[in-house]
Amino acid sequence: SPTRCGASVRRIDQRLAMRRQVRGPTSLAIRSDGTSGHETALAGYRAVMDDHPDDPLSDAEIDAVVERCRADGDVELGAHDPRERFGWDKHAAKRRAPEVVDDVAELQKKLYAEGRSSLLMVLQGIDAAGKGGTIRSVMNGLNPAGVVVHGFGAPTEEELDHDFLWRIHHHTPRRGRIAIFDRSHYEDVLVVRVKQIVPESVWRPRYDRIVDFEELLSGAGTSVVKFFLNVSKEKQRERLQDRIDSPDERWKFRAGDLDDRALWDDYQAAFQEAIRRTTTGAAPWYVIPGDRKWVRNLAVAATVRHHLRLIDPQYPEPEEDIEDIVVA
Repeated sequence: SPTRCGASVRRIDQRLAMRRQVRGPTSLAIRSDGTSGHETALAGYRAVMDDHPDDPLSDAEIDAVVERCRADGDVELGAHDPRERFGWDKHAAKRRAPEVVDDVAELQKKLYAEGRSSLLMVLQGIDAAGKGGTIRSVMNGLNPAGVVVHGFGAPTEEELDHDFLWRIHHHTPRRGRIAIFDRSHYEDVLVVRVKQIVPESVWRPRYDRIVDFEELLSGAGTSVVKFFLNVSKEKQRERLQDRIDSPDERWKFRAGDLDDRALWDDYQAAFQEAIRRTTTGAAPWYVIPGDRKWVRNLAVAATVRHHLRLIDPQYPEPEEDIEDIVVA
């Protein structure tokens, strides 16, 4: 009926208006008025979401999803739905995400101030899985002084002249810092396997070397948390096509992406075995649904928060009694 049609149009207009209000800068840069892009976007986000009072998601509900995403040694990627939403309401999840990111930011401040432990986040996934978007959306509230993001592409000639972990170790986080790997040492049991760059007798023993390496990091005070961003083949097709069709996204596309897409099943098998062979108590894997960005972002942020809470960083006590000091 005309009435129902008009109501539907109004709802669509409201959603579009909300998206325009919510969208904001994702840069960590400080603005001339002293606010960060995160603070500006967060304030706008909360103002909009206050008009959509869905039932809030509790920490217990969110933490239960973190445990559900954790992979074990028998993980079957085919059993993980890339479109899974865990029963979350979209508005409620979007309302909670900035609050969880705030928790992560506060824990990061303590981690940096204490300077005793560190956190390594590893992001893996097929092309267009959303690794860059995860970093921008989930890590946007962190102090850039305490975060390092490093992407690992094809190894250089110098790197090839060393063992496969040589180029990785230098980029692991120092105490008090968080490091984020956009791709990682796992490329040496993924792409080299699928494309047969080296024989199986070379790449297969690397699983054990990786486990040893991550246990070394854990023993030295670095918590290792690994994420597989699980997207469907159809969602990848949509995102690759969007890159081609969008002038500001075309730079991300390369013809080789289609060659890799043709090897979809081989990559899925490689990811699955890598996760099975290297998920440990010291360095667990999490399989994150990647088709819905709002689910992905909250699930990753909540998992990072969970592991920072396990570290339990604290602000150090001041060296001297300064409570009565008055600066002239």
